[in-house]
Amino acid sequence: QVQLVESGGGLVQPGGSLRLSCAASGSIFNIYGMGWYRQAPGKQRELVATITMYDSTNYADSVKGRFTISRDTAKNTVYLQMNRLKPEDMAVYYCKGATLYADYWGKGTLVTVSS
Repeated sequence: QVQLVESGGGLVQPGGSLRLSCAASGSIFNIYGMGWYRQAPGKQRELVATITMYDSTNYADSVKGRFTISRDTAKNTVYLQMNRLKPEDMAVYYCKGATLYADYWGKGTLVTVSS
């Protein structure tokens, strides 16, 4: 079992920045990749960014150049640095951990982008 806890969401003005954190615990040695996903009201959950155990990263086109995913293996934490936020970035952001056996999800953290 893997437990994931997100933090760092909040209210930010357009053009501002936030950093989300996802702390992993449990059977983390089984994790080969982690990612951030988001779900806006009335929309499907979508991929934002992923990072593998080899630090290979992938981003949705809508966030390329603005968001950066990274990880700190010593802290078992994955981060999502979000810059130049737009109103369309407003959503609940979820962390996912992928193992060979199952995917694990956190409960999400809300990001509100509004003036």
